[in-house]
Order: sequence, then C-alpha cells, then structure tokens
Amino acid sequence: MAKKISRFEKFVMKNPFIQFYMFLYLNVKILSVVAHGHGGTR
Repeated sequence: MAKKISRFEKFVMKNPFIQFYMFLYLNVKILSVVAHGHGGTR
C-alpha cells in the first residue's frame, strides 16, 4: 500500500451509496456492450 489514499477516495470507499451507484453504472455499461455485440436480439 505505497499509494497514498486521498480524502475523496476514502470518502468514496466509506460511502455505500456511491459504491452502489458505480456498481449499477458498470452493469449498465457491460449490458449495453453485450447487447450491441449481439446485435440487440430480442
């Protein structure tokens, strides 16, 4: 752990709301990429 953690990063790590939002954001990104990769099959 040589890298110094900034105050903002510490705040983000302790905040479950931001973590949840980031998780949802990544999921949407992955889903959109997968949907485009499959040609948007329904």
